[in-house]
Amino acid sequence: MAAPRKYPEELRERAIRMAIDLRRDPATRSGALRRVGDQLGINPETLRNWVSQAEIDQGHRPGVTTAEAQRIAELERENGTAAGERGLADGVGVFAAAELDRKLR
Repeated sequence: MAAPRKYPEELRERAIRMAIDLRRDPATRSGALRRVGDQLGINPETLRNWVSQAEIDQGHRPGVTTAEAQRIAELERENGTAAGERGLADGVGVFAAAELDRKLR
């Protein structure tokens, strides 16, 4: 279950829209996130993360989209382990067993 969000979704969407609009204009680009954050009572670093993720989700920036991240998390939960953890442990065990076999011969 996801943790409760500190900011309402409507505030988050409004802040993202405002920040993106201000960053498009070269005259208002500098300090846009700080100004919007101050106006709406949002930490500028939090707003920067939201804007970055929104740009990834819209395809304007490379990265893992929110939908992809959710799908990966679901698959990891289904497997019962973090991605690659079981495979890495199995691989180490195989190599360790092979090395012991060589030493015993």
